[in-house]
Amino acid sequence: MAPPESLVERLRRRTDWRLTAQRRVVAEAFEGAHVHLTAEEVLDRARHRMPEISLATVYNTLNELVALGELQPLQSGRGRPRYDPNTAQRHDHLVCLGCGAIHDVHARGRVELPQAERFGHEVVAHETIFKGYCPRCRRDR
Repeated sequence: MAPPESLVERLRRRTDWRLTAQRRVVAEAFEGAHVHLTAEEVLDRARHRMPEISLATVYNTLNELVALGELQPLQSGRGRPRYDPNTAQRHDHLVCLGCGAIHDVHARGRVELPQAERFGHEVVAHETIFKGYCPRCRRDR
């Protein structure tokens, strides 16, 4: 499977959203594979490139990127939401219950919710989160 296009690359192509310097450093925080960051982690990475950026700017940018469909919020069960820039490829997540590391995974098979268990809802999406312990946390237990 080909690696997804980076968030910065996708944002540069958008004509409906201006990529300011502050927005760019927020987007650049998501560079790399399996990057699922909290707002505070984004702030920490962004400050390496722009020390004056504020947490409010980070939150505003994250909220805008979620509204644009460029980031997906992820509740991993560890408090603060994390943000996933991999919105183009259908995938699930594997979360370490020890350290909280998150990986994109591609489970085989389809998960279906029987009509009788939909309670009248129109299902438009679902996410599956696999939970376990990474090798380091398993060793330290």
